[in-house]
Amino acid sequence: MTGIVDYASLQAAVTEYLARDQDTTLIARIPTFIQLAEAKFNRQLFVRQMEQRATALVNLASDEPEFISLPGDFQSMRRVRLSSEAGKPCLEFRSGTQLDEYRFGISDVAGQPRYFTVFGDEIELAPTPDDAYTIEMVYRRNIPPLASNDPNWLLSLAPDLYLYGALLESAPYLKDDSRIQTWGLGFSTALNDLNNLGLTSTFNAGPMTIHVSGQVV
Repeated sequence: MTGIVDYASLQAAVTEYLARDQDTTLIARIPTFIQLAEAKFNRQLFVRQMEQRATALVNLASDEPEFISLPGDFQSMRRVRLSSEAGKPCLEFRSGTQLDEYRFGISDVAGQPRYFTVFGDEIELAPTPDDAYTIEMVYRRNIPPLASNDPNWLLSLAPDLYLYGALLESAPYLKDDSRIQTWGLGFSTALNDLNNLGLTSTFNAGPMTIHVSGQVV
């Protein structure tokens, strides 16, 4: 077996491991197995490479400048701040209901945003911006699908995760319960190793301490 370096070589490796290279119907399903594995990665993998930074400019010409579209690969928010302002102040998260109550309390007067919430595919700011602020978002992103991003960073980092993930998804299709334990062990080992590596690289293997940041107003 040659090395797994891209989408085609991954599919070839899956075919070889399944030992069904004459089964054209099965081979045609391998991209689906990979897609299902990627969906699982997005739910269960937590590594620093999934952290992304993006900026957006408040559009004062919009009827609703308080709403900004989220990046297409957005999964969850880590931090939002006004990068165009001195000190780059961070915005505090509030629920949609809390934002509505806050707007009502200040009669929806425009000003420098202090709070944010995530609503569908948009981020909502409050107060409504009174200037064309630059918003910086640090967020957890989805893994770029290998089918359209060949190769992606995850395949380069962990070809074993992709291989065992795809093989594990093939077992129910093949009705081969005996393979689930084998493929599942390979998948969980690779996943746990990556998540542990993610913790080590994020916190530099140092002790974690809690600091009180100050009073919340």
